[in-house]
Amino acid sequence: MLAILAALPILLTVVLMVIFNWPAKKVMPVAWLVAIVIAGLKWGVSFQWLTGATIFGALSAFNILIIVFGAILLMNTLKNSGAIKAINKTFYGISPDRRVQAIIIAFLFGAFIEGAAGFGTPAALAGPLMVGLGFPPLAAAMLALVGNSTPVSFGAVGTPILGGVSSILGSPEILSKIEGAGFTGATFLHNVGIWVALPHAIMGTILPLIIVLMMTKLFGEKKSFKEGLELAPFAIFAGLSFVIPYYFIAVVFGPELPSLASGLIAIAIVVTAAKKGFLLPKTTWDFANKSKWDSSWLSSTETAASVKDDTPEISSFLAWLPYILVSLILVVTRIPYLGLKQILTGPTFTISWKGIIGTNLNYSLQYLYLPGTIAFILVSIITIYMHKMNKKMVKETWKTSFKQVIPAAIALVFAIAMVQVMLNSGNNTTGEVGMMVALSKATADIFQGIWPIFAPFIGILGAFMSGSNTTSNILFSGFQFGVADQLGMSKLIIVAVQVVGGAAGNMICVHNVVAACTTVGVTGKEGRVIRTNIIPCFLYALVAGLISYLVKFILPNLF
Repeated sequence: MLAILAALPILLTVVLMVIFNWPAKKVMPVAWLVAIVIAGLKWGVSFQWLTGATIFGALSAFNILIIVFGAILLMNTLKNSGAIKAINKTFYGISPDRRVQAIIIAFLFGAFIEGAAGFGTPAALAGPLMVGLGFPPLAAAMLALVGNSTPVSFGAVGTPILGGVSSILGSPEILSKIEGAGFTGATFLHNVGIWVALPHAIMGTILPLIIVLMMTKLFGEKKSFKEGLELAPFAIFAGLSFVIPYYFIAVVFGPELPSLASGLIAIAIVVTAAKKGFLLPKTTWDFANKSKWDSSWLSSTETAASVKDDTPEISSFLAWLPYILVSLILVVTRIPYLGLKQILTGPTFTISWKGIIGTNLNYSLQYLYLPGTIAFILVSIITIYMHKMNKKMVKETWKTSFKQVIPAAIALVFAIAMVQVMLNSGNNTTGEVGMMVALSKATADIFQGIWPIFAPFIGILGAFMSGSNTTSNILFSGFQFGVADQLGMSKLIIVAVQVVGGAAGNMICVHNVVAACTTVGVTGKEGRVIRTNIIPCFLYALVAGLISYLVKFILPNLF
């Protein structure tokens, strides 16, 4: 009974968005209210904790909105300065084939940005860029989200593992078991990363092909898988160009650099191959004329990615320079050895609120470390001068950007507030475990015989709710470790597929879907995006689960 009640806010979110096609800005306030009522009446959570969790969730949403606003602002700046027009020409110089462009932008470019920044940044950047090149906005949102999966577990320089899974090392009981098996905390995380990389490498090999097949089937004039399969040799080549260095780096160097470094390596390889026509079919694929597009594919408003014909002409180098600067800033501020990360995340540049209204919830805003500020907004300002934009153009850019971010604010504030109410419902007067723990325990009891197959779906659940692979791992890594221990299964494998599931969940998590839809101007289509992307998401998790199930027999004594 407790598990059913705990699941109601999640089930309500899924039903209203996926079946009834409600926009997230309407669904999430309702789901938050349901979570509040259940937590207060059944779990006995005090008004102080309900309020504190809601405030904490709203403040956390503000951090995400800064990233979304920064991404929108950068794209609006590039649109109005004429950069998007020049970038369009650059990609046609590589290949005019939309299938090739989708692989390079949604998968490889997104992987590089994910490795450096994480937290939904790639979809917010890649989606608008694709629209600027002539992709239907709805297609751009879907494909950018699907592409943002394989790189996620090593995103933000390894944060989902080094900041997420590492939370279990704070448990003396778990740490003693890890050390008893001959690991230190650091070597345990390194080995988790290796087992994370294996299923990702297998799925990452075919992910570019999945992206292309989705595009030609759903958005092609002929609605055909065949047109996608024509590019299969090149798509698999692109996948291998990424996953081979990805797995090697995870094994040799650890969780910090697989996505970041492999994204750069693969971009260099695949762009060179595309220019030479390597493995490309003779026919070039494109969308139908825009006049034939379904109206639901289009932006409801003029977005950051729509290009005006009267924008100035600038060179390709100047057009790409803002992206180069963003990438450089993200790299130098994320690699700990360079020292900037410690400065930007230190107390000097951190706004914090400890013990929100008497709870033990602590909020912090590292305002210069967020990609939205020191990368996106800063580069947008620099671009004004680099591209010699006039005052009227600048004013229009900023005004439009603020208008575009408002719909996302409502959805994000209530989504994260709901999650925090559920997470903190263990602080109650009834003595019951929290809503999320109750739900997880009931699920484990049902599926324990095939837990390795089901474990990745818990990762999806965490990501769907929280919008973050890191948060999903914080929520469920300890739980997954405990279930594996109770069932006599490999802790490394079960925790690893939790991480993989959390990465796959990025395709459908409410936060990322809202951010991606907002930046391309298809706000209100979130339900349709989730309904479509849930197929590759579940396929990804199923493959990861089957791999973990097989490993149980191949390496029965693996810790």
